[in-house]
Amino acid sequence: MTPAERAARALWALDTNQSDAMAQGDVPWQDYLPQVRTVLEMVHEPSEWMKEAGAEVVRYVGSDGTDFGYRQDAANIWRYMIDAMIKDVS
Repeated sequence: MTPAERAARALWALDTNQSDAMAQGDVPWQDYLPQVRTVLEMVHEPSEWMKEAGAEVVRYVGSDGTDFGYRQDAANIWRYMIDAMIKDVS
């Protein structure tokens, strides 16, 4: 199950509060994919704090860059991951 599908199923469960139907597999979760896509598009750009947190990881991969470069690398990784999740919704 993709993250987008999990999100759509969770939105459906919150909206309908019908966990029994979900357990039986009778779930119109696909109807919630547009909402999931909208959320993913809205979180596509990481915050400065998120860039810095990601930069900490990138610094361990290669220590010859600049702080700005590390933040940009971390932001790009985030964007690529979100883009990949959006493809699951398309």
